[in-house]
Amino acid sequence: MRPLSPTGQSRAIGTTHLLELRTGLRSLFQLDDAYGGGDVRSLSVRHLRRVRRVINTGTYPETIGRQLQLLAGEIAEHCGWLYYDADEQDNARRYWGEALTAATMLRDPNLEILVFSSMSLQACHEGRPRDGLDLARAAQERATLLGSPVLQSLIAVRETRALALLGDEKAAGSRLSYAMKLGDQSGRGRPSPEWAKFHGAAELGYAQGSLYTELGHHHRASDFLRAALAHQDANYGRNRALYRITLAKSLINAGEIDEGAAHAVGSLEHLEEVESGRVLRILNEVTDALTVVDARSARQAAEELTEYAEMKEAA
Repeated sequence: MRPLSPTGQSRAIGTTHLLELRTGLRSLFQLDDAYGGGDVRSLSVRHLRRVRRVINTGTYPETIGRQLQLLAGEIAEHCGWLYYDADEQDNARRYWGEALTAATMLRDPNLEILVFSSMSLQACHEGRPRDGLDLARAAQERATLLGSPVLQSLIAVRETRALALLGDEKAAGSRLSYAMKLGDQSGRGRPSPEWAKFHGAAELGYAQGSLYTELGHHHRASDFLRAALAHQDANYGRNRALYRITLAKSLINAGEIDEGAAHAVGSLEHLEEVESGRVLRILNEVTDALTVVDARSARQAAEELTEYAEMKEAA
């Protein structure tokens, strides 16, 4: 992170300093998209400490103070997201709690939506789909008032995930259809916030594939996961790794062992520069699945994946 512009002896903080600090958060978003949460966490935590220091030692008018507090909440949320992606859930909870406190204190619906939608993902990840659904619905209630179709679509996808885990196939399918309908309205209404820019055709395809996976329709899931991977922008390195290893898992579950093994090994090229605990966990699941398959391609792939996991652990 670049040093702030000089504040002078009065240590007065103005719009220029606020914009510089916000640019720092935007850079963290880009690094996370490309490389995942593993290596970016320490940078995000340092940036949060930096903003806290400015809040507590600088002088500024009330309007700047509110924006600094909001920025601190947004950075805390991003710290939570990075720890979630690294699969360190207790730390994720701690930072999301801090972000939610800021959102409540400032009565900022945008930050509330962001925190609730992130906590929904974590709840589903931890096997608490009812909590995940309640959190997603709380986010959707606020997002509806803001009138951003892309944001509403993104949150509807998270509702879909929770409903699928609850076994409500009909409601999950209906909610995903709603998400896709909203996704087609991306040029209408209010623009989506910065953090939601990733949501589009690739994410919706991945959501469709994930829904079919939860329902046990692995062949159909694989078709959508292939499409999601094809649509995913190269700048989103972590998501490309996630999509491809998830596709490998789906193909193996569908009995397409050779293709699944090839995608599993192929995913390693995406993982070379990506540090994501979530992705590595799926990689380990795929390795275990291949280990018990009596096929040459499966054995060779399992050996390569195991060697890669051991190398990552040693590093």
